[in-house]
Formats: sequence, C-alpha cells, structure tokens
Amino acid sequence: MGLEDKDDESPDSALSELLEAARAVALQSYSPYSGFRVGAAIRLDNGQIVTGTNVENVSYGLTICAERAAIVQAVSRFGPAMRITAAAIVNLNSAGSPPCGACRQFMAEFIQPGASVVFPLADGSAHVMPFRELLPLAGELKLKQ
Repeated sequence: MGLEDKDDESPDSALSELLEAARAVALQSYSPYSGFRVGAAIRLDNGQIVTGTNVENVSYGLTICAERAAIVQAVSRFGPAMRITAAAIVNLNSAGSPPCGACRQFMAEFIQPGASVVFPLADGSAHVMPFRELLPLAGELKLKQ
C-alpha cells in the first residue's frame, strides 16, 4: 500500500498493528458524558508504538482527544524530537471519526507529512491517507533564532 492509497479497506500489517493497539486503548476511555470511546496509536521514527485515549471533562473544552493524549505521552517518553511515521484512530461506537481540527494541528507539530493516517468512516470502512492531505495548509510558526 502506498501513501497515496486513500481508500484502502485493508490497511497493511503495520497499520493493522496500530489499529489493534488503538482498539485496545479505546477500552480505557473516560467518556461518561458522550459515551464516545476513542483510541489512537502512533508509530514513532524509533519504531515504538504509543497509545492514547480520550479523557472527557464535564467542561467539554477541557476534554483531551485520543490523538493528543498519545502525542503528549510520546513527547513525555521520547522527547520533542520524536516524529510520528504512522497513526491510527478507532472508536468503539461504529461511527466515523477522523481527527478533529485541533488534533490535526497538534499532529502537525510532530508528524512526517507523508505519514499514513488511518481512521474509520461512517460506513465502518477504514480510510487511509497521508497526513499532508489530512491537513494540507497546516499552520506553521518559524521561531526566530
């Protein structure tokens, strides 16, 4: 499967491994308000897989999505130089769930532009696309030295 394969319903074994890890961590979701249980798994450039799940708060604005939870854990464990080479998002609600806008921008800080991202569509199929197509005009700030 190439990075340009956007509608592959049988992701390759590397993405399948990420999907399994994301499904497993979704079981740990803290989602008493929405009941929407999401898991994310990211593969890093060092080969490690890091997972995260959504953690809700009665103030929805303080809720953290699974994708951001995984990235925060990856930075905490491996430092800010780590890079994401692939990502998988799943939910246990049989619903579509591409990364939200905040997660896409958060991912942009750490993901390789061509990294495959797989997520469920509303019809239950897996959708795979390179990150650069998921957030084509990612905000970028060049810090002055």
